[in-house]
Amino acid sequence: MVFEEEDYILSGKKITLRSARLDEAQMLLEYLKTVTGETRFLMFEPDEIVFTQNDEEKFIDEHNKSEASLLMLAFVDGEYAGNCSFESKAGSRRARHRAGVGIALFQKYTGFGLGKFMLKRLLKEIKNLGFEQAELTVVGNNERACHLYESLGFERCGIVPNANKYDDGTYADDIYMVLKF
Repeated sequence: MVFEEEDYILSGKKITLRSARLDEAQMLLEYLKTVTGETRFLMFEPDEIVFTQNDEEKFIDEHNKSEASLLMLAFVDGEYAGNCSFESKAGSRRARHRAGVGIALFQKYTGFGLGKFMLKRLLKEIKNLGFEQAELTVVGNNERACHLYESLGFERCGIVPNANKYDDGTYADDIYMVLKF
């Protein structure tokens, strides 16, 4: 779905939220390569980001045309800061009440409430579309993210031990969280 541009003020900064445009595909690829290198809490390593610009354009187009998914970009004082998204978990009628949520920001845009602000806006859209629950996965030792999600009403509902194995041989669990509307 297309999310029309909305402007806000947060901590004295101008925040713009809107859907991605096709001409931003290359910017989004570079963003993915950067944010995956800034933290161990995302699902990929930077060298695993092998999508092409065409792949990213298709991803943007699919999200913009879908009635059951949204890719929302955030800009802080005109500079791209990150995005959040949801996609229907529906592969069958039994699962169409579920939405999967994801978020990532450049590290320099964390710590002033942007992530929480974006997620609140995203969750409002999910609920308005009639989904009954939102779901996400967080890396187990990411307590800051767990606290954020819990502050929004998400509850921990399961753990996969050692779900992530890092190049240095260490592991981290995955924690599944759900928010029922």
